[in-house]
Amino acid sequence: MIFYLSCTGNTKWAAERISEVTGERLLFIPDEMNHMEPYQLADGERIGFCFPVHGWRPPKNVREFISGLRLTNADGHYVWALCTAGDTVGEAMDIFCQDMQAVGLTVSSTYSLLMPESYVGLPFMDVDKATNAAKKIKTADEQLAEYAEQVLTRKSDEHHIVRGRWPRINSRVIGAYFVKRLVTDTPFHVVEDRCISCGRCVDACPVGNMSQDENGRPQWQHTGRCLSCFACYHHCPLHAIEYGGRTKKKGQYYFKG
Repeated sequence: MIFYLSCTGNTKWAAERISEVTGERLLFIPDEMNHMEPYQLADGERIGFCFPVHGWRPPKNVREFISGLRLTNADGHYVWALCTAGDTVGEAMDIFCQDMQAVGLTVSSTYSLLMPESYVGLPFMDVDKATNAAKKIKTADEQLAEYAEQVLTRKSDEHHIVRGRWPRINSRVIGAYFVKRLVTDTPFHVVEDRCISCGRCVDACPVGNMSQDENGRPQWQHTGRCLSCFACYHHCPLHAIEYGGRTKKKGQYYFKG
């Protein structure tokens, strides 16, 4: 089985590629959050996780899901994990592995995959230019073939992680601030004269934190589920969604295959 979270499509693509090679079933983490019964593992079934990095950390709902994860007869099953990011990942995978150990699972191999940037919530951050995004995807495609083969053959102690400079500061200090202060749906708003009430933003939200009002305009539900992943922003065909004043004149991106 492969548990995955994807917001703008980068991680879904990676998870699907590995699933095609290994034959493992795909389980979307937000859909699995209320799974009450332990997961039944088939003989020899691999346990995989694919998730994007948010603020040099695993997303908050991924960590929440792991804390309640229950698997039957997990001993002896091969466990692996892959994260995607627009740049370095810091200690995101270290945090993930610690969370897994807390529920009795040891991760054998870990991978990070450089993908086109989608986080636009800070003044100095924007999506990649089209040429750079295409270059990242091409390189990632080549790396995925190698990683998938390692997962297929159950390679252990394979750790292909781009941690970057100051990984501990980025993940433990800046990342903690990011989760506490910047992961919120409060700044999101719709520019009404651009909105055509198509609902694509609502459909794109990976955690079901959006709905449409009586006029078909999107609204955020302020439930605490928002990941600030910007899937709603990126999928709007008319750039009608903004995040405070931080996204004006910035680009949009989602994985189109």
